[in-house]
Amino acid sequence: MADYIEENKIVIIGGGICGLATALALHKKGLESVVLERSDKLRTTGATILIHTNGWRALDQLGVGNQLREIGHLITRYRGISLDDGKEEEASLMKEELRCLKRLELVQILADNLPVNTIRFGCHTVSVKLDPLTSQPILQLHDGTSIKCKVVIGCDGVNSVVSEFVGLKATRNFSTRGVRGFTSYPSGHGFSDDFFKIRKDNRIFCRNPVNKNLMYWFVGLPSSCDLGVSSEPELIKQVTIKSIMDFPPDVIELVKKTDLDTLTLTNLRYRPPWDISLGKFRKGTVIVAGDAMHIMGPFLGQGGSAALEDAVVLARNLAKEMCVKAFKITEKQVMQVKIGAAMDRFVRERKMRLIQLSSHTYLIGMLLEPSSGKFTKLLIIIALVIFFSNSQGHVQYNCGHL
Repeated sequence: MADYIEENKIVIIGGGICGLATALALHKKGLESVVLERSDKLRTTGATILIHTNGWRALDQLGVGNQLREIGHLITRYRGISLDDGKEEEASLMKEELRCLKRLELVQILADNLPVNTIRFGCHTVSVKLDPLTSQPILQLHDGTSIKCKVVIGCDGVNSVVSEFVGLKATRNFSTRGVRGFTSYPSGHGFSDDFFKIRKDNRIFCRNPVNKNLMYWFVGLPSSCDLGVSSEPELIKQVTIKSIMDFPPDVIELVKKTDLDTLTLTNLRYRPPWDISLGKFRKGTVIVAGDAMHIMGPFLGQGGSAALEDAVVLARNLAKEMCVKAFKITEKQVMQVKIGAAMDRFVRERKMRLIQLSSHTYLIGMLLEPSSGKFTKLLIIIALVIFFSNSQGHVQYNCGHL
């Protein structure tokens, strides 16, 4: 018989935003958890993150909202330009709350509010299975360690081991790739507190201030662009500049002045809305959340906020069945059924919200696809007008109390 490490706590795989937020939400409900993070330190992938009003509601439930507001730069206005037809859009964001945070600052504050030793670094989960006798989840780590758990929450991102285990289909790639970077201005950048977006053909550029000395920018380019070796920052920079030479001069200048060591190139992955509608997100007492559940394109800036919503809703549902006293006295098999029911409630509560977000981002992403002809793009625009006429409606969602 195999030897296992028995872990009575809830085990969360992945120490990113969703994993740490879920651990904090569970902690506030009196439930202990342990976070298994494969890297040897807190993850900083993505560099910055925009948090919308709905995300701040979730952060307030986690008790860290005000702490993060002190360091989050407030974005007060949206401006958009289409170079294809000259159409300009402008809207005040003062009725909402949109702030830009450095991703490391967000995960650090989430981690700092967790009990000591909640996060275990250097723990790479390679597989998940269920014990054939007890139906308990068993995690296999890269060092050969096996951990038998009561509950597993997969917050392990786009390349999720847990999503594969529960039976979700593989994620897909947009043909657009994302180039991200920072540009520093030691004497101040002088840009207004706008989120600025400009589009031409199947290319898109966005920028927003991180603080008074730092600008963040994003360029979405078709994968046909010859970016060669994606780990060569100078090459990425030059190809990006070449691809936006017909954009306004201040846009080109921002990219030219970028700090090379901040440049990243990524494929834009997504889970299509029909997979979210039909997908199974739970198997036994194993469930997924965050990007592992609903990775979406960056076109609404809602990935992080949606993950924070997941954390609040999942912890709220699990706590109803796993309060300490009930958990200790209830038979194991009965408790597994109760936990499964709580997870199913979480999925039901989240599904329509996630279908709406994924549909919205999918349609915007398809507008940038080179394979989308004029007629297809017309249909997409009609669908956006019909179903998402309020372009800021997605930020008004409230995940409720923890």
